[in-house]
Amino acid sequence: MTLLRKPFGDHGEVHRITAQDAGWRYVGFSLHRLRAGETASGATGTNEIILVMVEGKAQVHAADQDWGELGERMDVFEKTPPHCLYVPGGQDWQAVATTDCTVAICAAPDRGTHSARRIGPDGITLTPRGTGTNTRHINNIAMEAEDYAGSLLVTEVFTPAGHWSSYPSHRHDEDDFPRITYLEETYYHRLNPRDGWALQRVYTDDGSLDETMAVKDGDVVLVPRGHHPCGAPHGFELYYLNVMAGPRRAWRFIAAPEVEQLM
Repeated sequence: MTLLRKPFGDHGEVHRITAQDAGWRYVGFSLHRLRAGETASGATGTNEIILVMVEGKAQVHAADQDWGELGERMDVFEKTPPHCLYVPGGQDWQAVATTDCTVAICAAPDRGTHSARRIGPDGITLTPRGTGTNTRHINNIAMEAEDYAGSLLVTEVFTPAGHWSSYPSHRHDEDDFPRITYLEETYYHRLNPRDGWALQRVYTDDGSLDETMAVKDGDVVLVPRGHHPCGAPHGFELYYLNVMAGPRRAWRFIAAPEVEQLM
């Protein structure tokens, strides 16, 4: 499996990661970069999706409803809460850009328990997590506390320059609730300034998987198993959009042995 996925362009659909393509069972992720007046559309099929307006604005029609114009922040590093839309399986969706915009489509199997609904910006509050150079800020879009989806867990994280994130290193790659849950995960990375870079390591305790990647603005990293910390060098602010899903919609993890004392 290739963990680091580069965008295959700078316009239109620039990422398309399906569960089949990733070699796993649950998570899908796609991303559209649109100019004003352009359209992105699709069908959810057997998946549910959460459409995230990462940047810019679009008129959105989905699940036989007109949801109006979604989006507010024009630059993701404004850190304001995102406008999002949950769409269940068996539905069509369409986003028509009213400004240049970036639209993320987070997907996982639909369990048939939720109806279409707007998510945010109301109810999403930028929240600090961690201390010292492990401090970062979270916009929870649809985590376990929010009963917005059947499978999907989605969140945004802003990591200041010089800080670590998804740290202390942890894994969620076994189905043994409540000790740990199996969750596949994608990271969509953005950098400020855009020519910056950050690091993400994905590694298992036994060393059977151990990759350290230099991520650039617009890259996606797949986390099929193992620990997955990120580091933002001095001078480069890091954003990422996380998508997680597995057999149970719960986030339980175990720290890496070398950092257990930091939890």
